[in-house]
Amino acid sequence: MAEVKVLIEGYTSSGSGQERTCPTITLVRDKGIVMVVDPGVVEDQKQIVDALRKEGLKVSDVNYVCLTHSHADHYMNAGMFPAAKKLEFYGVWDGNKCLEWKEQFTKDIRIIKTPGHSFTGITLLVKTGIGTIAVCGDVFWVEGGPAEDPYADDVKKLEESRKLVLKQADYIIPGHAGMYKAKK
Repeated sequence: MAEVKVLIEGYTSSGSGQERTCPTITLVRDKGIVMVVDPGVVEDQKQIVDALRKEGLKVSDVNYVCLTHSHADHYMNAGMFPAAKKLEFYGVWDGNKCLEWKEQFTKDIRIIKTPGHSFTGITLLVKTGIGTIAVCGDVFWVEGGPAEDPYADDVKKLEESRKLVLKQADYIIPGHAGMYKAKK
């Protein structure tokens, strides 16, 4: 089974004047894969380095960075992992080559397209010892919402993506909060 760990719990103050935001930064391990999901924005990149160190890892151990969608708050720190392949909506970038990704990425990691918040949305469905964990970026910002996503590209597709994630996940790691149990 794969392992999933929230490295840095995200937050957002969207809708309350001056926006402050940080995505939830997640570690996914599966056999030879060491993946950081949405390394986004933090006060200091040392926070990511320190979170990895707590897991016995260095930046150079990370061989994949996954970007759940193409909003800057989720991808700004992808460059701090120069040797890692970048997994995103259009493919897996290995240097300047973009390779196709397969929906069944590994035996325990499946990638699904989840448009709505952004047309480039993807979600990782990771089989773990506690069940399937959906690392879904801003399909959900926090538990259950937001009810109305002010940045949604397509509200109808977002609702469809939310239903798809809820149908397949036991737990959800949203874009800007800690993991929670999916309500079926």
